[in-house]
Amino acid sequence: MTPRAILVYYPDEAEARAYAELIQLPREAFTVRVAWAPEEAADFIHDTEILYAWRFPASLLRGAPRLQWIQSMGAGVERFLVPDLPRRVVLTRAAGIFGPWMAEYTIGWCLWITQRMEQFRVQQRQRRWTETNPARLRGATICLVGLGDIGRAIARAARALGMRVIAVTRGGRKAPEAERVYRAASLRQALAQADFVVVTVPLTPTTHDLIGTRELAAMKPSAWLVNIGRGPVVDEDALIAVLRDRRIAGAVLDVFNREPLPPDHPLWALDNVVITPHMSGPSIPAEIAPIFNDNLRRYVAKRPLRHTVDRTRGY
Repeated sequence: MTPRAILVYYPDEAEARAYAELIQLPREAFTVRVAWAPEEAADFIHDTEILYAWRFPASLLRGAPRLQWIQSMGAGVERFLVPDLPRRVVLTRAAGIFGPWMAEYTIGWCLWITQRMEQFRVQQRQRRWTETNPARLRGATICLVGLGDIGRAIARAARALGMRVIAVTRGGRKAPEAERVYRAASLRQALAQADFVVVTVPLTPTTHDLIGTRELAAMKPSAWLVNIGRGPVVDEDALIAVLRDRRIAGAVLDVFNREPLPPDHPLWALDNVVITPHMSGPSIPAEIAPIFNDNLRRYVAKRPLRHTVDRTRGY
């Protein structure tokens, strides 16, 4: 009889093993296999019942006849929502842990802007004393495009610093974290008020190029865009154009259409852009493990899994 198999996949050996070591196996017999390269995953996927993975090669899913459940190690799941994923497979995401990380990232870069940190560091290197007043973060308006658990965490942090918080969601339902929540149809109206626009929505067919030429044109010339959702949510060509022409003040970008960002990409050359390597909400084995272990107990007990992805919505 073929043993029930869990495949742990992460494209780094040390990280993959760290995830595997934190699995709390139930009494039922499971074999845990670990892979950190596509070739290794290809050797194991045929007999895998449970896939616990980050950035898994989607093309391998068609060769997984025993697969029943995928636990993503991240909040984004678009990599798994491919035609090769059978309808029987339940997909769950990691939720409830990235908000604090991404709130610190967002507020940190907002403060970098208002406290003029780059300017003072340049002056320090030049040994030049030039007095310049910072701007106040208190009273500035932050517009959150997306108000899930990540957006709400950012909203709470922003409100604690005295910022005005508005948001845009698909339905526009009121939320205690925001002064006002706009429907997606009123996106440009919300953007026009913001000093900081923070994109947190997942990538779905509906959100692809959600922030395009018209949306960027609605922003204030003094506003900054912060994208911590997914690269393709923002029309990259349109963004480059407005940044080059300084029609907005700048952008802090953690996600891109193509990752890693190619060395010859035009974004690297723009002095009003901050580029970080998709690290605003890191997947930490010790933080993801409780989510997987809880769902593993539920799976064995044939109970509903937590954070199940609605494939029609994409999250």
